Amino acid sequence: MDCSSSESRYSSGVGSLRVKVRYFTTLRELAGIAEEEVQMDSDATLACLIEELTRRYGKTARDYLYNKGKGVDPAIYFLINGANSRTLSGTETNLKDGDVVAIIPPIGGG
Repeated sequence: MDCSSSESRYSSGVGSLRVKVRYFTTLRELAGIAEEEVQMDSDATLACLIEELTRRYGKTARDYLYNKGKGVDPAIYFLINGANSRTLSGTETNLKDGDVVAIIPPIGGG
């Protein structure tokens, strides 16, 4: 699937979906908000959403979400409507209109 972004495609609302994205810690600071609604193509996957967020929030977001260019950082969890994306289809999970995606940061302990 092509995850390229084009806001003009969404102007009619046809062929698109909206997902609510909830941010915590670093991403909340980058976005400046706790959550936002993101409009995507109707066939968008979690991977497409992640790419859209890196386009919106730049290199710092990309460095945070990706593990040294080797794919999405495995320490970060993506919950789609409360379900861990890893128990679904990972980053290839198809998103649906109205989904809520929470991006859970790595948790330190000791």
